[in-house]
Amino acid sequence: MATRTPDTAIVGIGATPYYRRGRSHPQTIDELAGKAILAACADAGLSVKDIDGFAYYSGAGAGYGAGMDTASFMETLGIPEVTFTATLTSGGGGAAGSIGLARAAIVAGDATTVVTVMALQQPADRRLGTVFGKVPPTPEKAFLQPSGLVGPGHLMSVLARRHMHMYGTRREAFAEIALSQRENAANRPKALMREPLTPDDYFNARMIAEPLCLYDFCLETDGAVAVITTSLERARDLRQKPVPVVAAAHGGHRDWGRAFGWMGMPEETFASSGHAAVAKRLYAKAGVTPSDIDVALLYDHFSPMVLMQLEDYGFCPKGEGGAFVESGAIRYKGGSLPVNTHGGQLSEAYIIGMTHIMEAVEQMRGTAVNQVAGAELALATGGPAAIPTSGLILGRDA
Repeated sequence: MATRTPDTAIVGIGATPYYRRGRSHPQTIDELAGKAILAACADAGLSVKDIDGFAYYSGAGAGYGAGMDTASFMETLGIPEVTFTATLTSGGGGAAGSIGLARAAIVAGDATTVVTVMALQQPADRRLGTVFGKVPPTPEKAFLQPSGLVGPGHLMSVLARRHMHMYGTRREAFAEIALSQRENAANRPKALMREPLTPDDYFNARMIAEPLCLYDFCLETDGAVAVITTSLERARDLRQKPVPVVAAAHGGHRDWGRAFGWMGMPEETFASSGHAAVAKRLYAKAGVTPSDIDVALLYDHFSPMVLMQLEDYGFCPKGEGGAFVESGAIRYKGGSLPVNTHGGQLSEAYIIGMTHIMEAVEQMRGTAVNQVAGAELALATGGPAAIPTSGLILGRDA
């Protein structure tokens, strides 16, 4: 178990239904986010007026070019005053780190009850999947756009192909990630993709960005998720069993930099998830090792990046992620490290990483649909993305 004594805990989680892309209308981004916040307050047994802090990520962005604004939430939800409001930069890489941002505010005495929220809503005629093709050209993007690398999936395909070239990684490993997560989603009422997925389905699926096929891509969904963090002492007086924040870390090494939006990494870093530096600090802060983690909720916008995170977080040696996955190690039933027990962004829903934090909380409460027996530590990650990437370790209350 962890050697560091936790000082904060997650006490509330809430979410809207998950919708296929563009089908959450006529609701607005603020409406989706507000519903998730109210659900998290109800889960914790708190009034929304108890919230005095907001900890965002992705630059407080939401959806396709939309954003979330603390003043709007205060006005619409009736929050009288906040004493902290801040956001991590970049995109989904800050998902796990946003809980660390909330913890920092609480430990510093800047807030007592901090909510982290992400809402996603995509217009039916515009897609996040082609976002790089729609931004103005820059010197950094001068290689990407003329090469047809117009979306995150195209960029990830280059990293995946390099990993295959360097280490002999096979598409069978990517298939195992997609199939195992679909199996985990099958019994989850809110999951958008519950029908069985077979190896034949996977290998016969249309190729989108070779070597990545349809089932290597995350879903395109609308919805919102909110998480409430407070002091551990206060958490023990609230409705739910507290889920202690054992450690959180965000950042990254210069070699990773702008990540797949740059393609300038050294060879060893190129075929990776960019998490190695964050993982090292996260384990040191928690006082644990990879062998102590019981369940891993790894950011899965594309299946190869799950494999590369397994390497960066030390669950297997560098270059051996393919063999590790193909061995069945990440399976909920019979695996040594159950991964994305909720189905992840490949099969449950894509809310830019927040569903992973929800699942980590439920695993530590002992209430998850696919509960890992005896689990005491859960890892949740944000990214791979441009810096920051992030990691979060949650534990069980003593």
